[in-house]
Amino acid sequence: MMNLEQISFSNEKASIYIVSTPIGNLKDITFRAIETLKQVDFILAEDTRTSAKLLRHYDIKTTMISYHEFNKNEKEKMIINYLEEGLNLALISDAGTPGISDPGYEIINKAIEKGFNIIPIPGASAILASLVASGIIIQPFTFIGFLPKKKQELETTLLDYKYRKETLVIYESPLRIKETINDIYKIFGNRKIALLRELTKLHESIIRGDLEEIINLELMEKGEYVLIIEGIDEKSIFDKYTILELYNQYIKDGMEEKDAMKLVSKKKGIKKSDIYKEIKIK
Repeated sequence: MMNLEQISFSNEKASIYIVSTPIGNLKDITFRAIETLKQVDFILAEDTRTSAKLLRHYDIKTTMISYHEFNKNEKEKMIINYLEEGLNLALISDAGTPGISDPGYEIINKAIEKGFNIIPIPGASAILASLVASGIIIQPFTFIGFLPKKKQELETTLLDYKYRKETLVIYESPLRIKETINDIYKIFGNRKIALLRELTKLHESIIRGDLEEIINLELMEKGEYVLIIEGIDEKSIFDKYTILELYNQYIKDGMEEKDAMKLVSKKKGIKKSDIYKEIKIK
């Protein structure tokens, strides 16, 4: 049976350090992250050419190993072998926190399965930086990541999130940003949105407004975008359901009939007697 608890610094097991790196400005890195990158035996880097700039800047001479979406499976055995030999590794992405919209999840899970330590070294995150600067309510929020590239899959994904109350976070490339904004407006209707680009860099820009305002803007086709989208308000959610649909949904969720009727009454602002008549009509 796998040990359920990891006491990170009270054992002699080898570790993978999940090290957050700058999302733009090279100064946005912690002392601990630099120290860790200098002390580990190897660094697993998504793109060694990109990461080389960071390592040179901080005089980090640790050997890098390429680890990305297209070689992650073939590199897994080698990485586990290194850990079994007692070597410590750091995992970094091109920018920000590894494992978010880039490789990392698989090797982290494999290392956990084998009983090695997974130690987070926190730092820059485009998600959090964008949320706090957006001017849109932060919690709760849902991180969607990159939308599917195929039109039908993209629209299906957006429809799945259309009636969510929480703030939504989406990543998008500069070449697709205009089309994606139009798709979001078509499916979501008008609501608040913030577009954040080139965060922490010299040309950082933040556009805040309503979707119907922003679809008419000329957007820069350079630099990755983070989209922060306002969730739908609760009243709109319950307005879209009929009394019967809402009642049936609560029953499907496992509620007792009496509790379901009470909740429908509260959400719809109607008497329980009206709900009873509607249910009997079915």
